[in-house]
This record gives sequence, structure tokens and C-alpha cells, in this order.
Amino acid sequence: MGTEYASAVAAVKAMEMNLLSQSDMEQVINAPTRAEREVLVRAKAGETADMSDVWEMLMTYASDSEELKILLYRNDFHNLKAALKALISNRDPSVYYITPSNVELETLTAAFREKDADMLPQHMRETAREAYDLLVRTMDGQLSDSYIDCSALQEMQKSAERSGNGFMKQFAAVTTVCADIKTAYRCSRMGKSRQFMETAISGSSEISKEALIRAALSGTEALFTCLDNSGYGEAAELLRENPAEFEKWCDDAIMELTASARMKAFGIEPLAAYYIAKEAELKNLRIINVCRECGTARETITERMRKLYV
Repeated sequence: MGTEYASAVAAVKAMEMNLLSQSDMEQVINAPTRAEREVLVRAKAGETADMSDVWEMLMTYASDSEELKILLYRNDFHNLKAALKALISNRDPSVYYITPSNVELETLTAAFREKDADMLPQHMRETAREAYDLLVRTMDGQLSDSYIDCSALQEMQKSAERSGNGFMKQFAAVTTVCADIKTAYRCSRMGKSRQFMETAISGSSEISKEALIRAALSGTEALFTCLDNSGYGEAAELLRENPAEFEKWCDDAIMELTASARMKAFGIEPLAAYYIAKEAELKNLRIINVCRECGTARETITERMRKLYV
């Protein structure tokens, strides 16, 4: 990678100074009211930008980066699910869309309204056609959703591999294996069929699709043994003891990837790392607000915090 993103990296390095640290988060947790929490956040970070603002900023520097777009694939395919369900139920999909997105949301809505998948990006067309056919044939929304989620992960891995970027390949692999483990665990607990799992589990370089399906069909203990043997013993232990902790473990695993990416002087890695860091920060602030409003003990809130970038 050359120096074409040097100015973007410099801008991101400057903005990193406004990211909230662990001590900042502790002050926010201890603030007695939401208004006081917001004052503390603004004092350090200024007006809190949402992820669309962060993305727009990154795109002013790197609008030509196909690698960065991989970060939004799951948003894109979530919106695909929303558009499909809205079409079937004759509802407005816009209230279910999330941003930022690579795909113009008006285009996505029109593609389903006009039943023209060719209006979508190449990597989403076949998924849109198959998901629509699947839902119409089976009227099984869960199956259709699972198929779209699986396709999102597969396309993320394909795009990362094509890019040749080591960080994006790692990001796609870790994102996929975490999603696959969670899906396999839920399928095992619910007694889902092999046919359902074939549709819902993506498979990755970390753990093969067949290994997860075979283990999940044999029960949760067999799945835990599979994870132990695949180098994911910590994930198995968390699922045994507290599945909610596994969700945090997955988020933290992604954050750990940013450690080396943020240190690069050029390339898209620092930009991707900043986006991921901002996502974690906003997620932590949401957790704090929800927990404080529910009266959750402060020690418990601290335990639920995701790893931070700074």
C-alpha cells in the first residue's frame, strides 16, 4: 500500500485524541443522571457523532477504498432483510434500515419494489433473489434471515480475500467465526435440522462449516469439544457458563485486531481501526445508559464494557 491515504491517517490520528478512555468511561458510569453523563462525554469527545458521520468523514479521504466497504457488509445485508420483509408485509422498510450503508437505501427499496435484483451491487444480487424465493416458498422468516446473514459473512470473506489486505482478511475471519459459533450454539440448543444449519452457518478459515454442523447436531457438549479442538476453548467455556459473556468476547476479539492496524503509517488499516473503535465506544455508551436506567450495579456495568481503543 502506498501513501495515498497519508492525509486520512493523519486526520484519524488527530481524532483518536477525542476517543474515550477507560477512566473516562468510569466517570460516565458514575455520573448520576443521563444529562450529566452527556456533559462528561461532550467535555472529552465533543458532540457525539453517529456512525454515519464517522463513515462520511472516512469517505472524504478514501471514497475509492473497496476494503473499507467490507466494514459495512453486515449493515447492507441487514437492510436487505428489512427491504424483503417490508415487501412481503406491505410496510415501509425505511424505519428498519440502519446506516451507514454502501447501498443507497432508496435503490434498495426500489430493487425489491420492482423485483429487479440487478439494481443492487453484484455481490448482493444472488442473495436477494434466493432470499425472496426462499421466503415466498417457505414463509419462514427465520430461515430467510439466516440465509441472508450467512451470505453477508461469505461475501465479506470473499471481498477481503480479493482485496489481499491482511487486516481485512483477519477482520472477516474473526467476524465470521464468532457469528458461526453463536449460530451453531443456538441451532444445537433449539434442535435445528442439518438443512437449516446448511443455510445458516457460513464456515471460515478458522472452523469449517461441516465441523460446526456435525458437532451441533450431536449436542452442545459435542459442539464445545469441537471448539476446544479448534483453538476456541475460551469461547466454549463462556458458552457453558454465560452465553452473554461470549458476545462481549467476540466484540473484544475484533477490538484486539485493531492494535497493530492503528500503528500503520499508511494504508486503510488505521481508518478501519478507527471506525471499529468508534463503534465500540458508542456501544459502551449505550450499555451504560441502558444499565443505569435499569438500576444495574455499577460493578456489573463495568464488567459488561467492551474493550476500548485507548
